[in-house]
Amino acid sequence: MADGGLATELEARGNDLSDSLWSARLLMDAPGQILDAHLAFFRAGAQIATSASYQASFEGFASRGLDRREAAGLMRRSVDLARAARDQLAGDGQARWVAASAGPYGAALADGSEYRGRYGRSVRELTAWHRPRLEVLAGAAPDVLALETVPDIDEAEALMAAIAGLGVPAWLSYTVAGGRTRAGQPLAEAFAVAAGGPEVVAVGVNCCAPADVLPAITAAREVTGKPVIVYPNSGEEWDARRRAWTGQSGYSPALPRQWMAAGATIIGGCCRVRPADIARISS
Repeated sequence: MADGGLATELEARGNDLSDSLWSARLLMDAPGQILDAHLAFFRAGAQIATSASYQASFEGFASRGLDRREAAGLMRRSVDLARAARDQLAGDGQARWVAASAGPYGAALADGSEYRGRYGRSVRELTAWHRPRLEVLAGAAPDVLALETVPDIDEAEALMAAIAGLGVPAWLSYTVAGGRTRAGQPLAEAFAVAAGGPEVVAVGVNCCAPADVLPAITAAREVTGKPVIVYPNSGEEWDARRRAWTGQSGYSPALPRQWMAAGATIIGGCCRVRPADIARISS
């Protein structure tokens, strides 16, 4: 069982994440809040904590006046906080893991382009952008790198190149809609990128509607033969004009049962999925 939406939980605890750094800002300003959110998900039954580094980048921290050394220190802190939460609960006999989140290039742009992909950058350019950040995160010794919310095949290819030789396993998770990547590519082609990658220990989808999960499980299993990880949003919709979530959550225990029956190995949640939701699924 993976955790849920870390940023959602941080906002629910009264933190303002309107900054372009999103939850990564709290690595500077309120690391204790991140630790408490990780603990809440673990106590709810999650076995994987995903670090608050999704939107962390050298460029993003530079815009706040931090140099590369300071930025790297904050990225390492994201992993340390997740590990500290795990260590606090080590006495209960439950196995837990730390995933270092590496969001897509579009997340660092903070303009929603991670849900479109096709940034106008080549695979080589994207590889060069991702590699230094992944080196820092890998150096913090997480259990796994979470290459998540990937919108298109170009970026997936770049990430495969960027993790080569780092010595840390990774999962590759696309954001999808209507049975395709956000850039409109067939899922079979998207998952084929990771099929032969020895560093990739799981593939799947995240930050998508719950209804998009089942077709993705089938494609991921058929193409790669690797374990499948799924952690969709709640099913609510983001109204960009009003800057608010609308609709009702569709994340219920019935859906993860279907996903498990279809072959999903690891299940969690993304935006709007809170510890109470994880507790219901876990129980």
